[in-house]
Amino acid sequence: MAQTLIMALIASVIATLLIVPLSKKVHNGEITNKQLINSIILVLIASFIVGFTIIYITKIDLHWTIFAYVLPIIALLGTLLCKGVEQTFKGFVFLASLILLAFMLCAPLFNADEKYESAKMEEKVEIEPFDETQTPASVPPRFAQNKMKKAFGQVPNTSYYELGSLQIQKVNEQYVYIAPVEFSGLFKWFNGETTPGYFTMSATDSTDNPKFVKAEMAYVPSAYFNKNLERHIRLENPTLIFYGEPQLEVDDEGKPFYIRSYGDFISARNGFDVKGIVMVDAATGESKVLTLDEVPEFIDGAVSPESVSLQNSYFGKYVHGFWNSLFGKKDVRLPSDEGTEANVSPIFNENGEMYYFTDFTSPKEGVDSMLGYSLTDARTGESTYYTGNLEESYMDSRGALDIIEKKFIEKEWQGEMPILYNFYGEASWLAPVLDSNGFLQNYFIVSAANPEISAYGTTPNEALKQYKTALNRGGGTVDGTSNAEEATIFGDVVRVYKERVGDYTIVSFLLNTGQNFVVSSQNAPLAIYLQEGDRVAITYYATEELFLPIKEIRIEGIVTH
Repeated sequence: MAQTLIMALIASVIATLLIVPLSKKVHNGEITNKQLINSIILVLIASFIVGFTIIYITKIDLHWTIFAYVLPIIALLGTLLCKGVEQTFKGFVFLASLILLAFMLCAPLFNADEKYESAKMEEKVEIEPFDETQTPASVPPRFAQNKMKKAFGQVPNTSYYELGSLQIQKVNEQYVYIAPVEFSGLFKWFNGETTPGYFTMSATDSTDNPKFVKAEMAYVPSAYFNKNLERHIRLENPTLIFYGEPQLEVDDEGKPFYIRSYGDFISARNGFDVKGIVMVDAATGESKVLTLDEVPEFIDGAVSPESVSLQNSYFGKYVHGFWNSLFGKKDVRLPSDEGTEANVSPIFNENGEMYYFTDFTSPKEGVDSMLGYSLTDARTGESTYYTGNLEESYMDSRGALDIIEKKFIEKEWQGEMPILYNFYGEASWLAPVLDSNGFLQNYFIVSAANPEISAYGTTPNEALKQYKTALNRGGGTVDGTSNAEEATIFGDVVRVYKERVGDYTIVSFLLNTGQNFVVSSQNAPLAIYLQEGDRVAITYYATEELFLPIKEIRIEGIVTH
């Protein structure tokens, strides 16, 4: 607060020096010393009050570039009020301020290359295969939000509050959604003073029920005056540049903190490059300014999704400069808008690290081919762009959602939060399917390269099991899992189960070793002759799943592979 008052005072002093005719020469003569002093006091006080009021209400930053917008007006007013040498000097200040303002307004025309360099990504071909023994964080936020609203009766004085925005994070090694309880209006804030806590719910288990956690918070986005979170952050840090909404994060003890990303302009007052966060204790208002390498371990989303989305647009649009992004559009790739947070979707890797996922598509209308996808580290802001297998054409996220919509057209179900995974060595879209009321119905997986291969199940793992069968049936290769080393085993068949699926037979069997295996007759035609008591030699992928996928099988007396 003190820093903001000092900055506002400095600005009002500069405004006073430019507006008041210090030489005492005006158009109708000269003013007296008393009139000069009164003018200085009046303008100083008035400009301070006006300036501080604008800062307080709008929460605008006091970075030096903001003054480029008001300096021409102040300099022009001062030029009109004085005469002689002072008028000439202030006239030059007015012209210089106009040039500076023109430079600021034209910045997007010439800083496209800088934006692209700030967003440049390391390039790779494909993401690491997903470990199919794990469960992806695949509960859609809209479904979690619906369940939290239905559980809102757990909140004391329910009529005072409403549910805030969801944020996914890892707490005590569990992936959960966090949603704060917010005030529902000015009078509710006046009576309540603090919010009672937040909701938490599993981001991997759709059967989990939301739990209300008691933790009083005074500094929240829905509070008013000095307790309003954004205003509190601004008054404490008047010169910082923020981008993105504040987000709630809780530590492993359940203590709530709000964070907001800050950074620098690319040039002039245009563009944004994230540098760190401001972290606020939601109960006491104590705040800390931290660079990205100082962020506490419990904070997963230090880089705001809005700033990641902005960086994606720089990377995709400005590969050959500003004008190419409008006209030629050579090599331009547009980030999709199918993400759950500011057009990006937060996901976690096998190490529990959060990334923002975005796929890129062609700027040409009517094309649903994916040009690549990116993963951005949510703590460091470092990004990697994946081109995918250049020999194949991948379907983008919009195309995956269209397939889901057509699949369930009679029920009017729709997909949400599509994420690209490497399942069994196949680039595949996984998307939860919701009904018209926002309730989760199933999980749908479709191959990005072969859209005719798809499957769905009531859980992600069930969908994966069905998808593996669909890949076998469709001639795909079930390999490439993160821990899928090839292994060979000999044994006797104890039990056999055969299922006719379309034109092929899926053969599942149990060996005397206690292991279960599965193979399609499309890949191993003679497997249809397998029966109990047969001696077999199997080369398989050690995926640690219940039914292990077979690469090659040899039956004693019959050879098949």
